[in-house]
Amino acid sequence: MFRALVLEKEGDAAVARVRELDDSALPAGDVTVAVEYSTLNYKDGLALSSNGGGIVRAWPHVAGIDFAGVVEASSVERYKPGDKVVLTGWRVGEVHWGGYSQKARVKADWLVPLPAGLTTRQAMAVGTAGFTAMLAVMSLEEHGLTPDKGEVLVTGASGGVGSVAVALLAKLGYQVAAVTGRAETEGYLRDLGAARIVAREELAETVKRPLEAETWAGCVDAVGGAMLARVLGQMKHGGSVAAVGLAGGASLPASVIPFLLRGVNLLGIDSVTVPYVRRVVAWERVVTDLPMGKLEAMVRVAGLGELPALGAAILKGGVQGRVVVDVNL
Repeated sequence: MFRALVLEKEGDAAVARVRELDDSALPAGDVTVAVEYSTLNYKDGLALSSNGGGIVRAWPHVAGIDFAGVVEASSVERYKPGDKVVLTGWRVGEVHWGGYSQKARVKADWLVPLPAGLTTRQAMAVGTAGFTAMLAVMSLEEHGLTPDKGEVLVTGASGGVGSVAVALLAKLGYQVAAVTGRAETEGYLRDLGAARIVAREELAETVKRPLEAETWAGCVDAVGGAMLARVLGQMKHGGSVAAVGLAGGASLPASVIPFLLRGVNLLGIDSVTVPYVRRVVAWERVVTDLPMGKLEAMVRVAGLGELPALGAAILKGGVQGRVVVDVNL
């Protein structure tokens, strides 16, 4: 038997309850993992909402788009009982049962070995959010970003992806400008390494001119929508924006002018189906490039029973930093 936060449909609404399940309830898969930690992400908030956020396809369901733990059983040679592993992406927690459970059963190809130098708790402090931030930084670097090019903007900076992006970029020597709509997060962001705080209101206005003053050498954008459109017009020539989120909306009311006259690059960051080799590289970069002391400062630990309320809060922008879920609490 094991405990899990199970989403069940009651009428038109989804209700989340912590339940005891038998191992036979687990879905098919190559590897059974004794989960130690998971996290809370925006997608998890959607899954935990009253209608499953449009991402849950079948009921009952276990959310949690990432987890870390120890292999309990495996039918493939790649993993053996006792191996520590991490999972992010692959629509786990959406289409497939996820990490809000003391056990998970998944395909071996979805797992990566826990990198040396990280505990399972630290891996989930990083989680999908931090993994995505690392992919964004890697992509910006591959498109020519270096610390001497100028300031790098991070939008949605106090959220999970933004917080890790600020810490990563600062550790790598970049001058980071952090965008936030909450004045009380300024100290938190400066502690992570932000050199400048930009009020959200400064970038929230709809684009009036396709080109503004060249300001940012690069950007990690977790907001999308009108803010992304505005940032595109402020990029330096040849600068790149790594798009990682859509908290501000999925539409992009932008002009093509920044692309044509400044050679701006808009880089889409997919953390769901990233090939195995790039996943391993990204996790190795996390170990070397993310200051673990600052990572710990982002973390709040929660148990399974706290997740419905926290899921509602993250959808409203009310969660700062990273929530690590201890599935044994």
